Formats: sequence, structure tokens, C-alpha cells
Amino acid sequence: MINIVPPGGVAKIIETLGVHGYEAYAAGGCIRDAVMGREPKDWDIATDAHPAEVRRLFEKTVDTGIKHGTVTVVLDNKNYEVTTFRIDGRYTDGRHPDRVEFTSGIGEDLRRRDFTINAMAWNPQKGIIDPFGGMRDISRRIIRTVGSPSDRFGEDALRMLRAVRFASVLGFEIETDTLEGIRQNSSLISWISAERIREELTAVLVSDDPMKFMLLSDTGLLRHIMPELDACSSCGGRGAGPGGDHACTGEHLLHSVAAVGKDRCLRWAMLLHDAGRCSGSGCEGTADIILRRLKFDNKSRNRILRIIKYLDMRIEPERPAVARAVLKAGTDVFADLLKAKRAHLTAVKKHGGRDDPAQQQDQPDTGRDSAGAPYHGRDFRKTANGLCQLESVEAIFRFLLEKGYCLSLKDLDIDGNDLKRLGFSGIEIGKALDHLLERVIDEPELNEKEILEKLALEYMLDQASISNDPAT
Repeated sequence: MINIVPPGGVAKIIETLGVHGYEAYAAGGCIRDAVMGREPKDWDIATDAHPAEVRRLFEKTVDTGIKHGTVTVVLDNKNYEVTTFRIDGRYTDGRHPDRVEFTSGIGEDLRRRDFTINAMAWNPQKGIIDPFGGMRDISRRIIRTVGSPSDRFGEDALRMLRAVRFASVLGFEIETDTLEGIRQNSSLISWISAERIREELTAVLVSDDPMKFMLLSDTGLLRHIMPELDACSSCGGRGAGPGGDHACTGEHLLHSVAAVGKDRCLRWAMLLHDAGRCSGSGCEGTADIILRRLKFDNKSRNRILRIIKYLDMRIEPERPAVARAVLKAGTDVFADLLKAKRAHLTAVKKHGGRDDPAQQQDQPDTGRDSAGAPYHGRDFRKTANGLCQLESVEAIFRFLLEKGYCLSLKDLDIDGNDLKRLGFSGIEIGKALDHLLERVIDEPELNEKEILEKLALEYMLDQASISNDPAT
């Protein structure tokens, strides 16, 4: 028998409602997680008490969703949503019920929920209430809708993405009829806001099984969300770029995603890094279009795009070359860039049998570089060498940080105000700072104010002589 131990606040709410003659249960995803031995994020409570009665019984409440029967009870500075048993009306917007009707039974309330694994309830007296086989489906590790898939997805199209998310996060498979229901109703996803779609996709990408993202292509959802990426999933591994030999399949992209850490921006960067190749469009520009469509915040979008932009950048494992690469990409993103390069090389090495040297000896080395190795090259040895070179680049980068090397203009021991005092003005200040930074990157010992002032004056004289030379 499964022993469910809810937090003290949940137990108190259920007990208080029960003492006053009402039924109350912990319901939904919290029961699913408790049954699976996972720590529930939230505990929601369902009851036959109406909102006004819930407010009367508890000292501190907030009307967070009163239209749909939800009152938030605050106990010990923690929030618990308490919702009256209800039956949902029509969903004309494809997301929310037009109206709800309160009901007296937990069974009817569970019937309106999305998937069987989320349609369970529990209280100490009655144990687990499972009218739709959620426990059985957990044991079988499948995602199945409560009732007709088309009815559930017609009510709320976001449920289709939630099915994929649950499959990836829980390591489940989507039941056959439910999967077919997603295929038949995939176009309905256009009803859902970009923000909601973005959050569901992100949850899939940062899960333990991001390869489940392929379900979006298999079900037709992807062509309504990111048609540019859907093209990569169907191009059979041969892109429309020079030579027509780009490993741009969705499977390859997802191997890159899986090879990098569970960082939101890094995983999006790996997903989108080749998004424009199958159509022949620029990768960075295509990624920007997708990120804007999904309404990413500017900071995240900038970070993702810079990783994609400089993924091509060849970095020789030498101190000045690494320092210049850091200067170009930015100190704030360079560590992520190296992680992305490693993930990409790892995916190239593993994907499609490319880790077998015997299969690759006659294959050409085409495509982009990563730390000196062909990005889409089929030569196993060169890919392995690329990983070794990347380790050297990473070691040099760590050394530069540890020793406090000058890696940006703000690290220079001189600034624009100092140059103004020396007689510089306007755009010449920026040019002089860039010149000094180049000198310091080559000769780090020059990064002292007195030395830089002297070099700045020499630069000023050199520029003046060039401008006064009739030959120029």
C-alpha cells in the first residue's frame, strides 16, 4: 500500500474542511508525483466546499481564481490552492472553459482533467481515488488522456504539448490513441500563446530525455510552432547548403542538446544552431526569428544568439588566440561557448555511426570548424583531435581568468577619461582603446597605467603622421 504523507499545511486544510462536514482531497499532479516517489512541487486541494465557505473557514485567503472556484489558503506563509469540485463548460478559446459548474462529487471533478496520471485524488480516510486507471498507467509508464483525446485537446490545445513534456520529464511513452489524437489536432496549437508554448518546450529541452522533442515533429506540432526546425527533422540528414551534406537532422540537433548541461539557454542554442541550414538560410538569423516568435526576453535571446554566432569560430590553442576569442564572444558567454562546442563535437562523433572510423575514411571533411576540427567532417580522427584541442583552449581560458589577464576594455588599466586628459576626443578615444587592448593581449605586462599612457601618446603621434602624409 502506498503511503502518502502530505505537508502539514495540506493535512490541516483537509482536516479543517472535513471537521466542518466537507469532502477534501489532495488532487492532481501532486498525487502522481507522490505515488512515483517524486517530490511534488505544489499540492492542490479539491473540495465540495464553495469558495465563500473556504474563505470563511480560514483566516488568510486570496481570491486567485474565483471565476473557476479557486481560493488560495495561506498557512505559515505557504500558499495552497483550494478549488471547488467542478464541471467545465465549453472551451471556445481552446484554452479556458467559458464557465464552470460546481459539482458535489470528486469523480466528476477528476473527469475534466487532462491525463489519467493527473486524475487521481487522496485523503487520509479514503486513500487514493483513481476512477480512470492512473495508477495502472503509471505502472505501465504511459501518458493517456481521460476519455477521448480529441475532446481533451479540443478543450485545451496546450495539453498536447503537456503530453510531450510529461513523456520527457517522467520517461513515459504516449499511448497510441493519445498520440494519434495529437496528430489529428496538431493545428489547434496555434490557439496557444507563444509564452505558454515556450515554457512547455523549454521543460522538454531541459529534461533528462530531450530526445522526446522528436515527438513534436512526429505528431505535426513542430510545423505549426517552428516550421524552420521541422524542415531539419525531415531533410534526411542532407541539408541544402554547399555540397548538400549537412548533418542537420532533428536527431543530430537533439544529440547536441543532450550533450550539453541542463542550462536553458545552452539547450536552446544547441537546438537552433543549425536551424537555417536545411532551408539554406542563415542559422543565426533563423534562430533570431524563432526566439522572437516565442517571445524570449532580450537577455536570453542575446545569450543564445551569441553562442550560435561564434560556434563556427576557429580558436587556436594559444594564449593570444584564446584571449582574442574571449574578446570577440564576450567573457560572459565564452564558458558557455566552449560547452556548446564540446557538445557539438560530441554529437558529431556519436550521431549516425560517425564514431566508427571504418565508416568514415572515405568521407569528405566539409562544414564548420570547432576549436580547429571540421564541424561536419566525417573524419573520426579529426573530430577526436578537435576535442583534444578544445581541452587545451579550455585550460588556457581557465589560466587567463585565474591570472587576471586583460580580456576586455574594462580590464585595461586606462579608460576614456584618461585618454581625454591626454588630448584624445570623439571616436579617436575608442580607436585608441582598441589599439591598446590589442597590444595588451599580445603583451600582458603592458597593462599598467603609465605604460599605457605612453603607448597612447605614441599612437596619437603615429595617427597624426599618417593623416599628414600626402601619400595617404
